[in-house]
Parts: sequence; structure tokens; C-alpha cells
Amino acid sequence: MGSYDVLLDDERVQLDAFVEEYRSAVEGTLDSLTEEQARRRLVASATTLLGLVKHVTWMQRVWFEQCVGGESLRALGLVRSPEESFRLDADDTIASVTAAHQEACSTARKAVADLPLDAVVTGHQSGPRTLRWVYLQVLRELAQHCGHADILREQVLAD
Repeated sequence: MGSYDVLLDDERVQLDAFVEEYRSAVEGTLDSLTEEQARRRLVASATTLLGLVKHVTWMQRVWFEQCVGGESLRALGLVRSPEESFRLDADDTIASVTAAHQEACSTARKAVADLPLDAVVTGHQSGPRTLRWVYLQVLRELAQHCGHADILREQVLAD
């Protein structure tokens, strides 16, 4: 194996580590909260801590199950827009939303396990992407929403 191959392996290891870190961090924002705290609306939008975890679950399913896996939103039972993905149903709980997130993460890991970063995936409506691009998009969104969640959690705990 040449040094370039080692660098590519390191890149994948690093991307996986960063994605896993943010997956855990976004879930961690629900730790020790009551159901009411997790659902509390503190901003003008529908964004709540529980809604953020529900959204990042949806987002990962879009990128890994639709884009990489080639499944349609309808077949996956997913809402069509990011805005809808924040909406909480009456039966959404910390436990159910967390379990759905963990399942989506597991499915995502399996979807990409045997694919190189340069693999072109074609399931997204906006066109072909490399797996590397998908990783970077997911990482960008996870980091952004972790920041949102940190601020909301700070506000919830200050009340």
C-alpha cells in the first residue's frame, strides 16, 4: 500500500470519527431533560431540542438511505422538506426520537461500509455526488445543529 492509500484511509477514519462525535453530541443534548424541556420552544421557529434530533435523523436518512441507498423519500416514509422534519408528533418522546436516531446511524454505517469515498452515489434529487461530498454535507449539518442544540439546552437549563 502506497502512502497515498494510507492518507485516504486516514481521511475515512477521520470523517467517520467526526461524524460519530457529532452524532453523540446532538443526542447528548437531550441527556437529563424532561419531556417538556426537550419540547420547549424558545425561538420563533419550530426548533426544539427534540425537534433538532428528529431533524438530524431525517437528514441522515436522506443522505445515506436516499442518496447513497437509492430509496425514495416515499419508500422511506420520510417527510419531503427539512422544515417538516422538525415537527414533533404527539407520540414523539426522548426515548423514541433517540432510538430512531440510533437506528438511522446504524443504517447509515452499513450503507457506506463497503464504499470508497470517491464512489458516486445518485439517489438524491439534486444529482450525483461522491460519498466524500455526502460525508462533508452530513458533517456540516451535524455541526451546525449541534451548535443550535447547545444554545437551546443552555436556555432550557437556565429556566
